[in-house]
Amino acid sequence: MTLVQLRHLIALAQSGSFSKSSQALHLTQPALSRSIRALEDELGTPLFDRVGRRNELTVFGREVLDRARQLVFDADELRGSGRQMSEGEGGSIRIGMGSGPGAMLMTPFLMRMATRHPKMRAVVSRGGTEMLTQALRARTMDALVVDVRSLKPAPDLVVSALHEMRGTFMCRAGHPLARRRGGVTFEALRRYPIASTPLSDEVARTFIAAYGPDAHPDQFVTLQCEELSSLVDVVRRSDAVLLAIRAAAPGLAELKMTPASNGIARFGLVTLRHRTEAPALAFVRELMDELLRD
Repeated sequence: MTLVQLRHLIALAQSGSFSKSSQALHLTQPALSRSIRALEDELGTPLFDRVGRRNELTVFGREVLDRARQLVFDADELRGSGRQMSEGEGGSIRIGMGSGPGAMLMTPFLMRMATRHPKMRAVVSRGGTEMLTQALRARTMDALVVDVRSLKPAPDLVVSALHEMRGTFMCRAGHPLARRRGGVTFEALRRYPIASTPLSDEVARTFIAAYGPDAHPDQFVTLQCEELSSLVDVVRRSDAVLLAIRAAAPGLAELKMTPASNGIARFGLVTLRHRTEAPALAFVRELMDELLRD
């Protein structure tokens, strides 16, 4: 049984004539007759009775017609929903964002969905990379945007749309460290509270290589939070120093470290291998290209 056969049934029931129905369906009359006969053979009982010059539905045929109309309607609705999703006019997108990319992308992403794709349901979740990865594997997320240096390599994960951004130490404009002309040492930096989102092992190795064994984030970060925007607010109103990607806090003063730390964040889009991507991920990639840059 096919949707084509059900459409033929509906057309014949409406006109009562094989010749008129075949013309409306752009079929030959023998082809329409074969389609109806094949449907009757599959169901095991006649669907039409020949009454004079008309073909009228049998009792069972009327029951089949009601179900056929609903099935064809549902199929057309599904086809329309698929088209709307591909055009960004329906469906949903569930995306997880780490603290760094979330600070750059979350508000612009929600704004774009509200203004350009108002009929699409957009759900954004924030959290650590491990928690978000578990949600992705549990199929409660469609994709993640995270710092891939904190992502454990796995064969079921696909990373794409990589963007590198510079990380640095920052403070408010009137901070004592901002007035130093000869650069800021790590020892001088540690006299103040240091704020950061959770950092990967790779970042820890970078700091230890630059500043020595005491430069592990577990030892020098005193204010840690997944929400980068909260840390930025604290640094703007106190003597705390922020360690984050430079572009996330353009209003803060960048500290010139001696030696330089050369910290780099590597943000990427993470999806599950062998799964069809949500069409709306194209919008996420566009935003990443626009905003994840220094």
